[in-house]
Amino acid sequence: MSVHVRTVALHDEAEWSALYAGYRAFYELPEDRDAVERTWEWVSTGAHGIVGLVATDGDGVLIGLANLRRFARPSTATIGIYLDDLFTAPDARGRGVATALLREAAAIAAQDGASIVRWITASENERARRVYDEVARATPWVTYDMQPGGSTSA
Repeated sequence: MSVHVRTVALHDEAEWSALYAGYRAFYELPEDRDAVERTWEWVSTGAHGIVGLVATDGDGVLIGLANLRRFARPSTATIGIYLDDLFTAPDARGRGVATALLREAAAIAAQDGASIVRWITASENERARRVYDEVARATPWVTYDMQPGGSTSA
């Protein structure tokens, strides 16, 4: 199967939304049409600096997505690219979709003069981590989430 990666286009909305809903379901997030619609708005307009990428098969059907954004790295005085979301349609897994999206993210970072492409994933997401381990280095950093106002409950 050939995989082509490009930036998201307005005509992608229905297919992208189905993929993004699949991404949310994979991470056991509740169904939330408003969250999918709001994220599509951000991705399709570049709000918050988000760059939406999609992967298509040879017939032009969307089979994967990735959402990127730039972030400042004060410790190095550089800009990085943060990969917020990466998802491959279940029937397209194992065919190089994630790798193609990651390579495009790396190419965008290089074009922008970014110092790094960074992302997080669930520790038990072993299939994805095998792909990630081929193209990137896992870090020793531990991620924390704090609620606004400083509450420790999630």
